[in-house]
Amino acid sequence: MGYRVAVVGATGAVGREIMSTLSERAFPIDDIAALASERSVGSKISFGEDDEVKVQNLAAFDFKGTDIVLSSPGASISAEFSPKAATKGAVVIDNTSHFRMDPDVPLIVPEVNAEAIAGYSKRNIIANPNCSTIQMVVALKPLHEFATIRRVVVATYQSASGSGKEGMDELFTQTRGIYVNEQVRPEVFTKQIAFNVIPHIDKFMDDGSTKEEWKMVVETKKILDPAIKVNATCVRVPVFIGHAEAITIEFENPISPEQAREVLSAQDGVTVVDHRVDEGYVTPSECAGEDQVYVSRIRSDPTVDNGLSIWVVSDNLRKGAALNAVQIAETLARDYM
Repeated sequence: MGYRVAVVGATGAVGREIMSTLSERAFPIDDIAALASERSVGSKISFGEDDEVKVQNLAAFDFKGTDIVLSSPGASISAEFSPKAATKGAVVIDNTSHFRMDPDVPLIVPEVNAEAIAGYSKRNIIANPNCSTIQMVVALKPLHEFATIRRVVVATYQSASGSGKEGMDELFTQTRGIYVNEQVRPEVFTKQIAFNVIPHIDKFMDDGSTKEEWKMVVETKKILDPAIKVNATCVRVPVFIGHAEAITIEFENPISPEQAREVLSAQDGVTVVDHRVDEGYVTPSECAGEDQVYVSRIRSDPTVDNGLSIWVVSDNLRKGAALNAVQIAETLARDYM
């Protein structure tokens, strides 16, 4: 049995990755609609190696008869169109921030809390978490089950693609311009991104944190355990694709690096590459195009009782967005539709 699927925001970086991932994983599709704004209507999006799909106007599309919508158009657009699709009977898997903290919308990472998908029927909407949260909770899940996490301190190193195609274009343009002595003019980012790092992702909040940092706190609690304390510092770095995170964890119970390697190696979606030699770890450039969450640099933190530090890397466009959404769709189709 195949499904009628619509991809909202199909011309964006994540939307294109969703189209590619659906084809790669042979999701059962009878019909697929690629939806975007009016200015993109008539253009074509690749769907697999040989097929292309013509882009349709999101504003004029009738979702009646559509089974599953994978949506990544931006929060304000999603706020308008995801409920419209849901009321027409489609189940919406929304990749924006708009619905994540709605108590009637499940926030899902399939390797972590797939059972929560059962709550989708309250609004016919399932939320895809923030990219930085996804890769972190995939790594934290088996460690939490083994030794119970009390506190997490995380510093992220997030690529330009987290700001979409525009962010990647700005990194490329600034890098090229610096070599020919052109003046840097930030537009997407608040400061120069080429040859620089920016400790500022999303808007500032009243307590001095940014919204990206707030997302990591509240989403981890909703997905994994509300008792876990999280402190995050989110940083944009001059990398095109791939987010990295330096995570320090405090546990209720003892856990050794050897035990951590064992439980992480058994976790779906995780690959441990942890060799205490040169090149014995994974970097963002090496994870681009890969589906796994990679964990390296596993070691004890001697500054706290039952402390551990790890390095976590993943492709933010795949596991951090498109792949996670498609995995949700696969679970939904297999177990609930």
